[in-house]
Amino acid sequence: MIAAPILPRGLPTFLRVVDGGMLIYWGFSAIACLGLIVPPSGMMYAGYGTPLIDAWNWSFAPIDVAFAVTGLWSLRLAARGDVAARPLALLSLTLTMCAGAMAISFWAISGDFDLAWWIPNLALALLPIIWLPSLICSPEAPVMSKDVA
Repeated sequence: MIAAPILPRGLPTFLRVVDGGMLIYWGFSAIACLGLIVPPSGMMYAGYGTPLIDAWNWSFAPIDVAFAVTGLWSLRLAARGDVAARPLALLSLTLTMCAGAMAISFWAISGDFDLAWWIPNLALALLPIIWLPSLICSPEAPVMSKDVA
């Protein structure tokens, strides 16, 4: 009998692309912040280079790095067959949704409708919904006893 994969189909690819891409983004942002490169203005978000908007962008670094690290860590555990990969993937997807929704909320409130930034952030906010039910309600998920007080 072949054991079911620890992570749902398609999730490992999503985590590799999104989480790896996020770490690349923050590496690029750090190099730009140090003045080692100057990104083309059309490549960056509205208000890039202004202290308040740059501070807003950097306020996402902790949640973005957290979801990227937990997502990539879950892949490593899944490759070893460790069921602890599932709760880490769940945490990663939850943080991913929050980060995407926070960015979209800010841009909606500020009236900035640049599709180049909306599309990726809508993807961050919505695509995790594909895998969350199977991570939460699967046979491999631990079930709490009704006797727990």
